Amino acid sequence: MVVVMGMAILGAILGALTARKRNGSGADMAQYAAGYGIAFALVGLVLSLILVRLVV
Repeated sequence: MVVVMGMAILGAILGALTARKRNGSGADMAQYAAGYGIAFALVGLVLSLILVRLVV
């Protein structure tokens, strides 16, 4: 669970920074943050499942 939340937060930060770098408005930054956050959370979920399968 920590991996998923950490990846979601990291994705949201990277998404907002990407939108700001492309001179986006506040709505653009929110949309990029949400999209990147969801994508990174899914990657974190897969990583978390792999880690659990390897340890147990």
